[in-house]
Amino acid sequence: MARRSAAAQFILIVVIVALIFLFLIRRLRAQNRGEQLESGGQTRTFLVHLPKNYDSARHWPVVFVLHGGGGQGRGMDVLTHFNNFADRNGIIAVYPDGLTRGWNDGRVTRRLAPRIADDVAFISAILDKLESEYSIDSARVFATGISNGGFMSFRLGCDLAPRIAAIAPVAAALSKDLEKSCHPARPVPILMINGTDDPLVPYHGGEVIADGGAIYSAEVSAQKWAQTNGCASSPKSEITAPKSANGLATRITHYSDCKSGADVELFSVEGGGHTWPGGFQYLPEGIIGKTSRELDANEVIWKFFAAHPLATK
Repeated sequence: MARRSAAAQFILIVVIVALIFLFLIRRLRAQNRGEQLESGGQTRTFLVHLPKNYDSARHWPVVFVLHGGGGQGRGMDVLTHFNNFADRNGIIAVYPDGLTRGWNDGRVTRRLAPRIADDVAFISAILDKLESEYSIDSARVFATGISNGGFMSFRLGCDLAPRIAAIAPVAAALSKDLEKSCHPARPVPILMINGTDDPLVPYHGGEVIADGGAIYSAEVSAQKWAQTNGCASSPKSEITAPKSANGLATRITHYSDCKSGADVELFSVEGGGHTWPGGFQYLPEGIIGKTSRELDANEVIWKFFAAHPLATK
């Protein structure tokens, strides 16, 4: 009898664990929705992550999280851990997929650019779909991304300013090609995060190592965007000291007194690499440089975004 009782208890535990597993899988699928649409004669795909407490009774902010060259949308949560952050802060996270794993970010001299893709129209079409199928706050739509995705964030700030409230490029800078055609319809707030030892997108400007295209330095990129936003000429700077012996300090440059409150901020991670601060070290330091554990990119980006909604009439 004791053996039968133990066997029955074991079976009951297995059933309970299986039910919990199925519940979690269904919950995860409910939160992560693969979507597609037609744009520019192509079937384009993207992933929508809904926060755990999502319902249509309120309007939710949206953050586009754009992958780097060679990546895909679904890999960005692995890098950034943004889904958990979005759950805690009530954000709809959107992870689009670039054609041939890249973005047409405005660098016409980029060697690997999918220049046939109208990615601005693609992001705009995603927004149309989100507005029709989900309960979103159109005044709180933002864009961030790393590397090629960061460059694409710059382009969205230039070409989709009426719909994108603020941008936050990571490991990217203003390209000289894009600057020539960048005429935002309104001042767009921007927060940049750049590692001073980035081996692929040089902090001090020049040629992008991986795929080409001439860029301004991170500091000049911030300065030029500040000029576009009509900011005060003299920025304020501060340095956050590392918390540990092996930690990385961050120098913060802040342009204020800008038109329409469109602030410009540059977080320069001293000794940082081609990485997402606080995120996954996706390749060895010898290849991409060091990931800061002193700075949480998700936190600082969302704090900036939350303070800069799109002005409504």
